Amino acid sequence: MAQSGSILGSAVLRREDPAILEGQARYFDDLQIDGLLHIVFVRSTIAHATLLSVDTTAAADMPGVVAVYTAENINLAPIQGFVTLPAGFSRPPLATGRVRFVGDSIAAVVAETRAQAVDAAEQVVVDFNPLPVVVNAEAALADDAVLIHPEHGSNLASSLDFGSDPALLDCADVVVAGRFINQRLAAVPLENNGIVVQPTDEGGLICHVPTQGAHGIVGPIAGAVDLTDEQVRVIAPVVGGGFGAKAGMFVEYAVAAKAALLLDRPVKWTETRSENMVAMSHGRAHLQDVEMGLRRDGKIMGLRVKVFCDAGAYPGVGAFLPFLTRSMAQGPYVIPKVEFNTYSVATNTTTTASYRGAGRPEATALLERILDMAADELDIDPIEIRKINFIPPEAFPLTTVTGANYDVGEYALALDTVSHLAGYDELRADQAARRARGDNLQLGIGVSSYVEVTAFGQFQEYGSVEVHEDGTATAMVGTAAHGQGHETSFSMIVSDLLGIPMDKITLVQSDTALVPHGGGTGGSRSLQVGGSSIYRASEGVLAKAKALTAHLLEANIDDIGAHEGDGLGVTGVPARTLSWSALATAANDPKQLPEGMEPGLAHSLDFDQGGSTYPFGAHIAVVEVDMETGRVELLRHIAVDDCGRILNPLLVAGQQHGGIAQGVAQALWEEVCYDEDGNPLTTNLMDYPIPSAAELPSFEVHNTQTPTPLNPLGAKGIGESGTIGSTPAIQNAVVDALSHVGVRHIDMPMSSERVWRAIQNARVR
Repeated sequence: MAQSGSILGSAVLRREDPAILEGQARYFDDLQIDGLLHIVFVRSTIAHATLLSVDTTAAADMPGVVAVYTAENINLAPIQGFVTLPAGFSRPPLATGRVRFVGDSIAAVVAETRAQAVDAAEQVVVDFNPLPVVVNAEAALADDAVLIHPEHGSNLASSLDFGSDPALLDCADVVVAGRFINQRLAAVPLENNGIVVQPTDEGGLICHVPTQGAHGIVGPIAGAVDLTDEQVRVIAPVVGGGFGAKAGMFVEYAVAAKAALLLDRPVKWTETRSENMVAMSHGRAHLQDVEMGLRRDGKIMGLRVKVFCDAGAYPGVGAFLPFLTRSMAQGPYVIPKVEFNTYSVATNTTTTASYRGAGRPEATALLERILDMAADELDIDPIEIRKINFIPPEAFPLTTVTGANYDVGEYALALDTVSHLAGYDELRADQAARRARGDNLQLGIGVSSYVEVTAFGQFQEYGSVEVHEDGTATAMVGTAAHGQGHETSFSMIVSDLLGIPMDKITLVQSDTALVPHGGGTGGSRSLQVGGSSIYRASEGVLAKAKALTAHLLEANIDDIGAHEGDGLGVTGVPARTLSWSALATAANDPKQLPEGMEPGLAHSLDFDQGGSTYPFGAHIAVVEVDMETGRVELLRHIAVDDCGRILNPLLVAGQQHGGIAQGVAQALWEEVCYDEDGNPLTTNLMDYPIPSAAELPSFEVHNTQTPTPLNPLGAKGIGESGTIGSTPAIQNAVVDALSHVGVRHIDMPMSSERVWRAIQNARVR
């Protein structure tokens, strides 16, 4: 609900959309630059091999070719995937001596046109000596497994060892166990990856990149080509989706930047879709062994988890994400003891990194599956067993046994709300009737409750607000929008505090020459930290404007308030007002300023909320399963997500819808697959199925609001909640539909064939 007299809480249409829908918005691939060269990469067609030779002679002689680069003539140092990982796993921008996955970059062809570069790249001749391949994370840890990085001496990139207690579950009456696969996914943003690099007259670079954080890749690009950070400007234009995969540095950026410097001409790399499927980082890829001990009344006594994370050929941030999985392993429940050990492993596959939720969906998925298995074992309703174990509201703030600092939560309220909205009792009655009749279409009802962490490790953000002499305002922020609606939500905040109409407010972001610093967008952090920085900056402007108004009107500052039309004035005296234009003009005139006031009507700061926030919620999925074919149809999906105080319910609902769609896609359709030789089998959208609106029902999204005390907005993240809550609800629903015939678990994606086989196997038993 909107506050009285406040725009915050109101459903405001997105300001960003008209330019995108009318074709006025410009993506990096739309940039028209004189003298632009095009770069195309020659990629490995073999998962693991030594390079005997790379012959570029024929390619160099092709029409339009300006240069052909290999590791030998471009002189680029290996790029570290993540700061905590051993240097032996760093990736050379162009392969040196060995390729480690299908898609590994071997050479780069630069030509006058992209077509010429493509033709020339096909003329590069690579002589491979194939090596043994490993594509399974658990198998990669075997004593006889091939070493992907022999200089490191192991395929283990990192591990989290939190001990082993053989007696951990001895106090339990019942122990349930399962092995779950949280499968490898591709991010599949509508806009593929790429970069445009322009050399400057001063020897620096201007880089247009579709990134989630412009500031975050300045250092890596500069370091790769031996420039200072000040010599590299990164601009993110309109970005066509990221989902975590566009949050970091790619080796292709380094090659393009070095080529631009060497050739002293602008260079562009634009990824194809098939290239995107093998070159852009993947997500998830966890194998989870889980045991849960409970009393017979359903009370959880302990949890033991072992995770094998497939980090890919050059482990990066994906190898760190099991830390987040462990951190959130307690979920919304009271669990006295948790043992959680992880192993992040190199394999001959594409590197894994962040993907919507980044470590948190994996925690919720394993916890909600094992809890449903426990409910089945103990013959307790899935909703009831969750309510038995919820952390009560009065327990907050709370530090969990896995070290997460929960701020606030009302977990039972969310579950009760979604149960009521779904008509849970009626659904169970329908299910019982279908089973009694022996219907071919069986009903499944899946429940999930979750708590997630947002703004993890990134509590600070830059923000500034300035009012100009024409009465308009500019807000700057260090976050980076790529579809979330920042232009709308941030201008709402400025407008609410200052009274300036939204159409007179400009948001500046994603340009490192204009915004001094910033953490970018990821981990659902933008509104709570970026929005709060804008809020505090607006407060600073308002305080200065009130002091200036009081001085100019010779009034008491306590009597100064917002004017109903434009500007500030003496409350209750409409004749004694000053417009924002007049105030900004006066603020730039030292003669009109009170003693000690700095010129200009602006304020900037770095907001620090001091910790993460923990959104939560509950989802119910309703599916029909065809017992003859295994086909699954999602009939309904009901979500109640709590992201704290809601500033714009329209934007929140949009994030819920998008998140749920991606969660449904993982549960039912999506999976990146490799054969035993490391060949990717899902390199285009014919083989890698993503759903359209036609495959999805109209989601029923709702909210509770439990404001966080950590920021002035009371806001928590919403961008990833739908993905975290939906996937286990749907997986639980499919298993629930078949539980009466003895099915205990089905791994994702739950394709018709996989579901059909589960039914047949259960009937044989």
